[in-house]
Amino acid sequence: MFNKKRQTQLKRKTNEVDILGRFNLDGAGNTTIDTGFEPLNHLLTLFAFHGFFDLELKAKGDLQHHIIEDIGIALGKGLKESLGDKQGINRYGSYSITMDKVAVEANIDISGRPSLLKKVCCGDKELVDTLLANGTFDDTGFNFSHAEEFLEAFIQHSGLSLVYIIKSGQGDLHHLLEALFKALGKSLDQASQIDSRRRGIPSTKGIID
Repeated sequence: MFNKKRQTQLKRKTNEVDILGRFNLDGAGNTTIDTGFEPLNHLLTLFAFHGFFDLELKAKGDLQHHIIEDIGIALGKGLKESLGDKQGINRYGSYSITMDKVAVEANIDISGRPSLLKKVCCGDKELVDTLLANGTFDDTGFNFSHAEEFLEAFIQHSGLSLVYIIKSGQGDLHHLLEALFKALGKSLDQASQIDSRRRGIPSTKGIID
């Protein structure tokens, strides 16, 4: 299932959590995911499937104590390791996903300078703000703050810059988060692909941390 080129083991163990798995950047979208949070399982499955990443992930521990953040840390570190010195990659990726009345665009720079920014456009700001503040993914109570906690940890430990734009929020949180994680997978796939024309690291500095 995993090739030997750009893959890594995922491992993070604290007094509260035990996370194990594997990540393959050049995969086929195959997943086996058990985070303890069914909505996060679903969102990470969409991320890997649409990004053509193979992801095995098993997380155990105290679900009340930052396990979502720890999962983001583990996957972020795994992605950074799998990218290696980043020679030949496209570096940049951008993709927009529509689901019913929701549209979300994700823009990625594999820059080595972690940054996360959310923007809302097209006159939907009040509607989206209400949805993000009060909406839930399903009856488990998984909400936007949980997804944001994962994203912040993932971005900080992978070294990505991610700007995502909610173009339309006329739907529910379920579809909004699904669109976001699909767009994240697609844009990261673009950014991490090898460009055969590129010689060396895609930075005039000659290095990406």
